[in-house]
Amino acid sequence: MKSIKIFNIDNEKKLALVTTLIFAIIATVLYFVLPFVLNYPPNSIDNDFQIEIVGIKYTTQFIIIIAILLILLYIALRFIYSKLSLSDDKLKNSPKEYIEKLRKKSFNYPYLMLLLELFIPSIVIAILLFAFNTEAELVLRITTVIFSFSAVFAIFSYMLSKKFFSNRLIATAKLAKNEVTGIRLPLYNKLLIQILPLFLYSFVLILLISMSLMTKEKGELLYHFYRQELLSHFDENTVYNISDVENILNSIEFKSEGDHALIMSASTGEVYYSPEKLNDFFVKYTLNFYDKTEGYTYEYYGQNIEGALIKINTNMDECYVGIRYFVFANTFILPFILIAGLLIIINCFFILYIGKDLSNDINSVINGMKNISNSQDVIYANTLPITSNDEIGDLTASFNEIQKLTKTYVDQLHNSQETLMESERLASLGQLIGGIAHNLKTPIMSISGALEGLTCLIKEYDESIDDPDVTSQDHHDIAKDMSEWISKIKDYTEYMSDIITAVKGQAVTLSERDSVHFTLDELVKRVNILMKHELKNALIYLNISMRTDEHTSINGDINSLVQVINNMISNAIQAYNGETNKNIELILETKDNHVYIHVKDYANGMPKNVQEKLFKEMITTKGKNGTGLGLYMSYSTIKAHFNGDITFESEVGKGTTFTIILPL
Repeated sequence: MKSIKIFNIDNEKKLALVTTLIFAIIATVLYFVLPFVLNYPPNSIDNDFQIEIVGIKYTTQFIIIIAILLILLYIALRFIYSKLSLSDDKLKNSPKEYIEKLRKKSFNYPYLMLLLELFIPSIVIAILLFAFNTEAELVLRITTVIFSFSAVFAIFSYMLSKKFFSNRLIATAKLAKNEVTGIRLPLYNKLLIQILPLFLYSFVLILLISMSLMTKEKGELLYHFYRQELLSHFDENTVYNISDVENILNSIEFKSEGDHALIMSASTGEVYYSPEKLNDFFVKYTLNFYDKTEGYTYEYYGQNIEGALIKINTNMDECYVGIRYFVFANTFILPFILIAGLLIIINCFFILYIGKDLSNDINSVINGMKNISNSQDVIYANTLPITSNDEIGDLTASFNEIQKLTKTYVDQLHNSQETLMESERLASLGQLIGGIAHNLKTPIMSISGALEGLTCLIKEYDESIDDPDVTSQDHHDIAKDMSEWISKIKDYTEYMSDIITAVKGQAVTLSERDSVHFTLDELVKRVNILMKHELKNALIYLNISMRTDEHTSINGDINSLVQVINNMISNAIQAYNGETNKNIELILETKDNHVYIHVKDYANGMPKNVQEKLFKEMITTKGKNGTGLGLYMSYSTIKAHFNGDITFESEVGKGTTFTIILPL
């Protein structure tokens, strides 16, 4: 038997590795994109300054997070794929229930993986970022970016794993019920799940990039404006009092309500004046990078608060004076979110509409097929209407062509089936007539012998008429002998009449059906007559057990029922494969207003594959010597003409029992 290949371990590892590699590539792109999208301040990552602020460098932090995600991803993929991976031996030896569960998982897992890969990275990263003492607002922005990139990875992963799951379904289709199981999604929902992550990625990334560019541009404009104002109000060669500096700063026109002036020591970072508290990042960034950035400073990673500073001399010491301003207020992001949300909703609507339209076209084909399958005569059912000028229309047209071809093939099959069934009947009749000829030979020879005896007695009687020695008693003796021979001839002719009646009934059943009442005794008598020769030739004994009233009456065609029982007895004889001196039981009983006719043999029984197909199709265990029509026709006869049923019990090595159940 050819081995069924599902998926070997090497390919399973390869798929997990490729998926993990794609994740690593997307993560690498994210590594370079993230600082730009989130407006990380220049000179603020991968240096001692970042270690001083957050305790860990950006690259180290990123590698740790991605490594954890990669390990979790690889373990999860290997676990999922191993759950659906079967060796050839395990596949062939697994029960159907296990195969059906495997198919259900193969339907469900692609969608579950899509959702998990979409949300789990963002959740894990958010937890890790909080563990690194990252501010909540920055965590929200980072996880938003991660979510958008996770959407891209989820789609790539879905595309890669889809073939894997499809192979599971193809390989197990013949081993279990080839049907849809698991989470059943309408086509439009499936399209939405597959396409929506890409829309989310696109909108989120576009939104973040737009915000980043706008923030950068506005920040630079405000920086140049405020720095120019500061340079116009202060002279680097003048020594100012702190109170005078404070008054000059407050005289500058602020562009936003939250903007405010500040004064801090250029040597220690001590804040001499600020309406709002300055965080460590702002102070330390200014102290470290004032010269490099020309007084352009920042509040924190990813924050939209910046500062424009200049250095002046005061009566206290050298100080930084400047304006802390808001570049992009959180309230300003609301219109962007609303617009993005509105566009997503609109796109979801169009996806659902397109999917629903496509689904309706497919459903029209499905409904047409259902109408055809529910039709009394499939080949004469109406063809499906073509309702779309696309691939669905081509599918409908192709199905209609197949239906036309099916009608032709079914007509040919009907003709071939009728010929085959007629051949089977004629073969049965030929076998029957051969047995009848043998059965008629004995009574004919007996009648011939009786005629010889009568001829001798007639001659003897004729010679004794004028013989004076012949007494009256002698005449009576001769008459008695003649009467005995005539009685024997009568018995033989009645037996021949029964045989001819049985043969005539079986011959007539080839062309017509009679529905009459008959008794179990008549039934058994005909079976016994017609099977006598075949049983004798095979040296098989038919043991008849009448466990009910032999005069029990059944309505139907006795000839058809005789043919069914004879077919079962013939099958039982052949089941012994030439063994002699074996028994076949014919048991008749009544129960629950039904007649039960059992035909039981003690041969080798039927294998499981034959039992599963019995009565469902024409199957034979006789090779080229059988057609499989006998039991198939018997089952059809009992169902159609007696409204009854046929059941069977068979055990390999012990025998088979067929039971005909007929209503009274």
